[in-house]
Amino acid sequence: MKRRDFLGVLGGAAAWPLAARAQQPTQVWRIGILEIVASGSNAKSFNAFRQGLRELGYVEGQNLVIEYRSADGDNERFSGLAAELVRLKVDLIVTRTTVAALAAKRATETIPIVMAASGDPQGFGLVASLARPGGNVTGLSSVAAELTGKRVELLKDMVPAIARLSAIFNMTNPIHVLEWSEVEKAARTLGIQPRLLDIRKREDIERAFDAARDQHADAIIIGGDTLIETNLSLIVGLAASHHLPATYTFRDFVDAGGLIFYGASYPDLYRRAATYVDKVLKGAKPADLPIQQPTKFELVINLKTAKALGLTVPPALLDRADEVIE
Repeated sequence: MKRRDFLGVLGGAAAWPLAARAQQPTQVWRIGILEIVASGSNAKSFNAFRQGLRELGYVEGQNLVIEYRSADGDNERFSGLAAELVRLKVDLIVTRTTVAALAAKRATETIPIVMAASGDPQGFGLVASLARPGGNVTGLSSVAAELTGKRVELLKDMVPAIARLSAIFNMTNPIHVLEWSEVEKAARTLGIQPRLLDIRKREDIERAFDAARDQHADAIIIGGDTLIETNLSLIVGLAASHHLPATYTFRDFVDAGGLIFYGASYPDLYRRAATYVDKVLKGAKPADLPIQQPTKFELVINLKTAKALGLTVPPALLDRADEVIE
């Protein structure tokens, strides 16, 4: 055999195992998302999650499939959607809100569940403890209830003469029961009379605002919930037409014209949730991954809305704001 032919045979033999390895099938991960609103309405948070996954090497269409399911304003849909994701045999489920996480946990004890945000995971039995969750659920807490009293204080700073406060919550949501308790405590400490306006469906929302007007409310506090988030435009519009200063649980309400938001940064929570997903897919057990708290909080004030309501935002409050929308 000529030397040139011999080297060619050697080169082909050496390259063959590399080609074989390159043709090995890529692991494609299937992740289920159990959300309160459609992906378009949740763009900032969902895109932060996807970007976090991309930075960790997960690319949709290559090694990742995302099955996005939204309750679209109806908490009762979560159970059926969770069961659907289990039937699809997803490798992992990502949830938002305590209600969604509870539905996922009831649907499966084996598929890992990562909470992008949950109000009180230990209090509602999602995990055994924050340090050692102990089951198939881990992720991040939004500390929603703990921040509710602070929102009442911010309304008092914005409207110093406030005497009556209406709270619009969906009391079928267990986290709203806790939030209402926090409203009562904070309001009474500040000498404010709180009134609960319980909403269960879209038709209740306008009636709640009419009741706030009839009760001569000076301001309102809005909970964070599937029903509430789905009706964002309606709620912001009613707050404006009833001339009521309002504070919100989610940032997008203020972007849409609401007055004030204070809370955890949801895009930041979602980006951090991507790291949990990566750890679990690489073999970490949810039981051993501690629940993390928010590290980034935002105070956002819509100055244009304040002016429309005839409010002068105190300079000290403006100085504390992370962002002012003009």
